[in-house]
Amino acid sequence: MLAKKVFYEDKHLENERLELTDKGTLYFLGRNLTLKSCTLVLKVAARNLFIREVQFINCTFEVKQELINHQDWITSSLKGCRFKGRLSGCDFGHWPEYGKEPKYQLGSIEDCDFSEARLDHCRFHGDDPRSLRFPKWPGFTILDPIRHIAELRDLAWPERFGSSLLSLLDQSPENRIKHPRSTMALSFYAPVEAKKSGTAEEVFKAAIAKCDFIVS
Repeated sequence: MLAKKVFYEDKHLENERLELTDKGTLYFLGRNLTLKSCTLVLKVAARNLFIREVQFINCTFEVKQELINHQDWITSSLKGCRFKGRLSGCDFGHWPEYGKEPKYQLGSIEDCDFSEARLDHCRFHGDDPRSLRFPKWPGFTILDPIRHIAELRDLAWPERFGSSLLSLLDQSPENRIKHPRSTMALSFYAPVEAKKSGTAEEVFKAAIAKCDFIVS
């Protein structure tokens, strides 16, 4: 059976509520779409949600089903938005390494609030992370991780997490020289990372306690 397709494009919507919750539907947001002060309820897998070149202004995202490995945010502009719910492996902002196509040059994020979200393995690229609000402990966020890579290597992380962290940073010398400030923040959720590493949350808390560039 072919999936149903719903398109939101070539519109300016304001104060609308969009329910993207039908698991048998593919949702396409893009092509000259601006959403202002809208609420988007998301309850579908990442493979059902396509976001391209959208302007989100003062929108609220209610993520009712964990959104995993969704990179489409980097093609769109997010300003003054609020996120609620669980997001894992998602990328936000301007990521120049990702592609040279025009759609990838539109990614940006500023003045957004993730304090009511649960973030794990989420990356923020290009923009100043100081305009963002991140989750409190047991969430923690590493600010400007490339600049602090030496200190991150020296922290007493569980081995599995330390390897995963360095993989996320993708720290080849070529990338450091070409795009020295691409990854501006990394967010994690301690209970999930502790379970993966077979250790206690307190191990993570102790590791980050003395680092002023890690917020929790």
